[in-house]
Amino acid sequence: MTTTDLPRRVAVLGATGCVGRHLCAAFAARGTDVVAIARRPAPHPPRHPFLPLDLARCTGAGLAAVLADEDVDTVVNATLGWGSTPEEMAYANVRPVERLLAALPRLPRPVRLVHLGTIHEYGPVPAGTSLDEDVAPRPASLYAQAKLTASRLVLAAVRGGEVQGSVLRLTNTLGPHPAKESFFGALAARLRQADPAEGLDVTVAAARRDFVDVRDAADAVLAAAAASTAEPLVNIGRGTAVDIHALVRTLVTVSGLPPDAVRVRRDDVRSRSAGADWIQVDRSRAERSLGWRPRRDLATSLRDMWDTVGGPPPA
Repeated sequence: MTTTDLPRRVAVLGATGCVGRHLCAAFAARGTDVVAIARRPAPHPPRHPFLPLDLARCTGAGLAAVLADEDVDTVVNATLGWGSTPEEMAYANVRPVERLLAALPRLPRPVRLVHLGTIHEYGPVPAGTSLDEDVAPRPASLYAQAKLTASRLVLAAVRGGEVQGSVLRLTNTLGPHPAKESFFGALAARLRQADPAEGLDVTVAAARRDFVDVRDAADAVLAAAAASTAEPLVNIGRGTAVDIHALVRTLVTVSGLPPDAVRVRRDDVRSRSAGADWIQVDRSRAERSLGWRPRRDLATSLRDMWDTVGGPPPA
């Protein structure tokens, strides 16, 4: 991939999220003009033009006017949201995609779309399974079900010739500036505040999952934005199911705390998260279609994450 392959000007939707901020940085580092769009500004200083916009509340025509005014040639949808009911999940994850798909055909010239889905759209699979794009999705959580609906809307529009673009189903990410709500982001904050004399109790799922550095995931998005003949659906992950317990121990080592100060207990009850007990991505299509493969090892991801995480605010 060369600089000339990349978009001239990109709108990153969900730009203040843990993935979105890395996308903005990656595009800008390659010479692409970036317009950051999100519901509200991030607490960190913005490095790109920022537009506050709630996609779930705008109309297709209104969003089209914004994208036309910004003269973008590529849109990356990195939005996501949470809720406790199917309706709330659909509002946060499906409605923005509906508005986006209504907006893109209204633009004066074709704009490429890269939509970020999640590997959890496939749902739980037997241990040993490598998740390729032909696995039938059977998501178990409300979040994954809503994300699958959104991805299917984009895929239908791409295959029907209504828009140009692709869907990337990302696995779990590690690296700098993690989401505070994520397991490893929250754990790193707890370790920052831990008193070695008192120690810390940590419970982890008895699970093996695929993790990829968030910066490597951003590189995959750049490759998809530059590839005019990319497959409509591509899974993105390292291709290895890693024991979560082992990753926790690595993070404890990175923290500098005495190993016996952190008491790690495995939870043998099936995970209640949006994921599953086993996740391993088949990245063959990503290598073939995008020329992408991960470059950073997970120990580096955890070290770089540790350097960007502060402790939780006082109670």
